[in-house]
Amino acid sequence: MNWERERDALLARTLEFVQTVARREENARPEVRPGDVGRPIERRHVDMVPSAPLRLAEPTADNPPPGAPLSRPKIPSDLQREFRDRIEGFRRHQERFNRERAEYFNATLARLRAAIDEGAAPRTDK
Repeated sequence: MNWERERDALLARTLEFVQTVARREENARPEVRPGDVGRPIERRHVDMVPSAPLRLAEPTADNPPPGAPLSRPKIPSDLQREFRDRIEGFRRHQERFNRERAEYFNATLARLRAAIDEGAAPRTDK
């Protein structure tokens, strides 16, 4: 199919470009001197035709095959302890909010019932 050839060509050009950039990494940031300000930047043409056929990387422990389940990273015990402490603190915080909300609701309901029992109209100044 035509799109498969185009895809393969794009992958090959991309791979060649990445390899070219990796080889010329030391030239990626040229030194700029005070006298260079205002001078045009030298541009280099990079040929992006692959010199070798495209090969996919072999699956390793660091590079699993596509679709393979990822393993959980190892977390040191001090990070695990910090996570547990933060989660427990959050849980306590939420429990306090729930408790305060229930107390406020009960107090408001008790005031309303008391006002109804006394026969007075509830306050509307709020």
